[in-house]
Amino acid sequence: MTDNGIGPDLVTHIIVLSAYKSGSQYSKALSYFELMRGTNVNPDTTTLNIVINCLVKLGKYEEAIKVFNSMREKRSKCRPDIVTYTSIMHMYSVCGQVENCHSVFNTLIAEGLKPNIVSYNALIGAYASLGLSEQASSIFYDMKKRGTRPDVVSYTSLLNAFGKSQQPQKAKEVFDMMRKNNCKPNLVSYNALIDAYGSNGFLAEAVELLREMEQAGLQPNVVSISTLLAACGRCCEKVKIDSILKAANLRGIELNTIAYNAGIGSYMNVGEYEAALDLCKRMRKKRVRPDSVTYNVLISGCCKMSKYSEALDFLVEMRDLKIPFSKEVYSSAICAYSKQGQLAEAESIFDMMKMDGLQPDVIAYTAMLHTYTTAEQWEKAFAVFQEMEINGVQPDSVACAALMRSFNRGSQPGKVLLLAEFMRDKNIPFIDAVFFEMVSACTILRDWKTLTDVIHTMENSLPRISVGTLNHLLHSFAKVGKIDTMLKLFLKIVASGAVVDSTTYSILLKDLLAAGYWRKYIEVMQWMEDAGVPPSPQMYNNILSYAHTSAGPENGAAIRERIESLKRKSGYSLLKSKGCDPPLPANTLIGSL
Repeated sequence: MTDNGIGPDLVTHIIVLSAYKSGSQYSKALSYFELMRGTNVNPDTTTLNIVINCLVKLGKYEEAIKVFNSMREKRSKCRPDIVTYTSIMHMYSVCGQVENCHSVFNTLIAEGLKPNIVSYNALIGAYASLGLSEQASSIFYDMKKRGTRPDVVSYTSLLNAFGKSQQPQKAKEVFDMMRKNNCKPNLVSYNALIDAYGSNGFLAEAVELLREMEQAGLQPNVVSISTLLAACGRCCEKVKIDSILKAANLRGIELNTIAYNAGIGSYMNVGEYEAALDLCKRMRKKRVRPDSVTYNVLISGCCKMSKYSEALDFLVEMRDLKIPFSKEVYSSAICAYSKQGQLAEAESIFDMMKMDGLQPDVIAYTAMLHTYTTAEQWEKAFAVFQEMEINGVQPDSVACAALMRSFNRGSQPGKVLLLAEFMRDKNIPFIDAVFFEMVSACTILRDWKTLTDVIHTMENSLPRISVGTLNHLLHSFAKVGKIDTMLKLFLKIVASGAVVDSTTYSILLKDLLAAGYWRKYIEVMQWMEDAGVPPSPQMYNNILSYAHTSAGPENGAAIRERIESLKRKSGYSLLKSKGCDPPLPANTLIGSL
């Protein structure tokens, strides 16, 4: 065309740009646009929409916004249309900036444009990606109310929103609604529902859906298999992992890196290390290249199984293959070195992470906090925590609990309570491990007023707090002779509906007997019978030993009489019990507390 002296017009340029965009050659499209700008052909809205789309695909979001803003200027001849706004909405959705996405949606309405199905789907999808099902549902029904009929993308996005918000039953309701309204589910819809079931522990339903999909004439793809494999790992179903891999093989579905990662991760989750290695070998045999996720799954899985040397072997292998380390790999490597007692290596990996241009996230910082806690270097742990704050990384409950543990081990209990104040100011939730360390700090400081405040803070969380922490709290009061306070707290724990097992009763009884509260000891044994937790033979033996050695003749006789009465009521016969431990002398019991 140019050889004949005829330059391409705008339509020709748009055709070329569209071809590059359709072929996913986004960089070439942008280069061509720059050449076009050097001619006398002015771009129109369609041209700039293609440019925005290509910039978004390449992750050049600031440049996309710049083009969008230039189109909105009063003197601009290329005014943004519905496609422009929808492209920007999609960009914000990809970035997880749902508020900005909704703001653009409101702006297009304010500009007098009518949202189309693509605009609505972009907004529903933005909320769905974050699991904000209530907001996604609101947009969905508003769209219907305004006369726009939902399509398969609309339904699938809403279904996905319920799946991500842990509401698989509602996801199924959306799926059924789709079919009822003559909107045929596609492969993506089925995969979304499989994920909704699988990610929430409904593995049987997820597998059944695979069969239903095939009956509907849709063949499962590698996404279906990956989703099911990941679900097996969450549900600890080793047999199902084998079955799904076999099903994929029978259907001729070639696994990709993501699917292999899901399978390897699931095997590691259920403790099947050798099976995970076999799948890795199969991955290599099929010439599917592992990535950083593959090795993070292997390294972190090894750490969970206490196979730290194997974890470090995988790290070396990853280096040899020149696979770039991700933040997750660095964090797992820090954990492995820490558990091996290799502090210098853990520090080196942490520094290497920063030199590679990766800003440590809260997981990496927490790994270093655990490393310094294990090494009993609270000053360095505190320095890491301060660095986290300086770099704008918000500490979470786990990081704070790790630093508290470091402070307590370093004989700095006062700093634990100061950190608790920091958590309140930052609205960081108090988890079980935080309460445990706060109780320890108060006990060390003998700060009973603060400990009482901690209990008040814990009251609403008592049913969710672990037995170990509750036992620690009860024993903390007993150690300083606050038996009445311990009993009051125990009754609060019971009233809250928290799980009280034999270990809690055992702690309570030992502390009561050590303090000489034998009457209350027998009363608690009666509570155990009433709660359906029969006292153990050792508990009977301990009180009888106390009666024989420490209670005196009069009290000893009273104890034996009440114990015999309790045994008769419960149908218990100490003489008939087998394998009982010998009575524990009271002085030994007291000395151990």
